[in-house]
Amino acid sequence: MKKFAIAAATAATLTLTLANAAMVQAAQTSQPMVVAAGEMTKAKEDTSDTWITTKVKSDLVTEKGIPGTDIKVETNKGVVSLSSTVAITSAQKTTAVAITKKIKGVKAVSADGLKAE
Repeated sequence: MKKFAIAAATAATLTLTLANAAMVQAAQTSQPMVVAAGEMTKAKEDTSDTWITTKVKSDLVTEKGIPGTDIKVETNKGVVSLSSTVAITSAQKTTAVAITKKIKGVKAVSADGLKAE
């Protein structure tokens, strides 16, 4: 019984040693992942634009007196475009633009697509 326990412990030790050696070798030979700077910038812009669109939409929906669900929001490189198929008042349009301009990352707001009464 003792011989079996010693043999099992030896086998386990050898297995761990070989696995560790294989991991070290793999780590030394693997190349680091390189991402082109332009791709990283594009990914950040996409994420930022998505975040801005989501934030604008949620702020418009939660604002009383604004038909936020009827306003379409699109963002491209920080420029937000607001549009609607339903007519809104000029006061609602002004409020929607003001809310949008306050959001971090918004560079400009185009409300030409909002149908005003």
